[in-house]
Amino acid sequence: MIHFAKPLIGVEEAEALRQTVLSGWVTQGPKTLEFEQEFSRKTGAIFSCAVSNGTAALILGLKAVGVQPGDVVITVSHSFIATANAIRFCGAEPVFVDVDSESFNINPSQIESLLQSDCDRHDDGIYYRNVREIAIGDSPLKWFYSLKSSKKIGKVSAILPVHQYGMPCDMKRILEIANCHKIPVVEDAACALRSEVSMNKGKDWEQIGKPHGRVACFSFHPRKIITTGEGGMLTTAEPDLDKAFRLSRHHGMNVSDFSRNKSDEIVIEEYLSTGNNYKLSDLHASMGIEQLKKLGKIVEMRRKIGIFYKNLLADFPWIKVQKEGDGFRTNYQTFPVLLSKDTPFERNKLMQNLLVQGIATRRANINAHEELPYKPQKWSLPVSETLSKRGIALPLYPELTEEEAQKCVDAIKEFYEKRSQT
Repeated sequence: MIHFAKPLIGVEEAEALRQTVLSGWVTQGPKTLEFEQEFSRKTGAIFSCAVSNGTAALILGLKAVGVQPGDVVITVSHSFIATANAIRFCGAEPVFVDVDSESFNINPSQIESLLQSDCDRHDDGIYYRNVREIAIGDSPLKWFYSLKSSKKIGKVSAILPVHQYGMPCDMKRILEIANCHKIPVVEDAACALRSEVSMNKGKDWEQIGKPHGRVACFSFHPRKIITTGEGGMLTTAEPDLDKAFRLSRHHGMNVSDFSRNKSDEIVIEEYLSTGNNYKLSDLHASMGIEQLKKLGKIVEMRRKIGIFYKNLLADFPWIKVQKEGDGFRTNYQTFPVLLSKDTPFERNKLMQNLLVQGIATRRANINAHEELPYKPQKWSLPVSETLSKRGIALPLYPELTEEEAQKCVDAIKEFYEKRSQT
């Protein structure tokens, strides 16, 4: 079986877990702090805060930059549904824009168009004009109308670009737009660890997660670049935001369990804000430390296979691959391809045929606006819908061999040729 994804895990992670278990400290503690420090070193971030998963990171990041109930956040529908759901868990609502047909990432021109054409400027910010049209179904905004609240709703309180499949977004253009309108940017970097972006046409390169917006949010799910089983991280350059993350991940408590435990004097904790339990345990962190040691090797192996795929598919005019433009370096977290509309078969039939041959694939990604919680709303997102309908993610993981990648491409070619003859 050629798996779709497979993390690079070995005896090093097992031994690290064993040592942490035997230490007696298994909740958030010294290993979590070490993991955070090493993550900052790897990404160039000033502050890194570990949390229980990537969704928790998104929620904390959005709330920290000021997203409040009744607000809206500009983002893409073409992403794992956690992107949209995190906005709703802040009491806000996503406003979807389409993705670019080459990079498959959020289209900056669409952000600019929406802010200019569909929003009104007030003294306290920019407001989305069509808020009544999206305050339906499961949207938390509808309660403001049902309660006849006097609160002015629909304020654009953040832009949430997604570095899709590990490909960096056009952060230079996004930040220019955001800064012009004084809107904070939170990066959904769940897939983008060790991806790189240049803000000066290739003269200098920086890690995604520096961050370039005010916050970047990562995931350590087994499908991501490194894994802790479940886990997430927030990075920022702002000490006030880092403090807010640390309060919110631990019930609003002003001192961590680890700090209190190692103190020579009694510590009476205080609860300074309403928080939640989004802590990452030392068990997860100890695994993450070992994974970070392999980060360079993992991305090198992924890039090798990703480039190999691109070369193999270069002669397939009916297949389009994600474009890595100047100033962007992907980590190849996922290898999506888009089938031409003239392809003589449905995408799902190809996926089933590959599965029968022992090759696991996935659809490229979902569109939140086509899933039940968001379906009552009406959005025009043609590129996103095309990608979701005709996009396939091919197997890609560090230990995938060139022979296995070749087998995948040969199977696709064979299926195409057979269907073309019927």
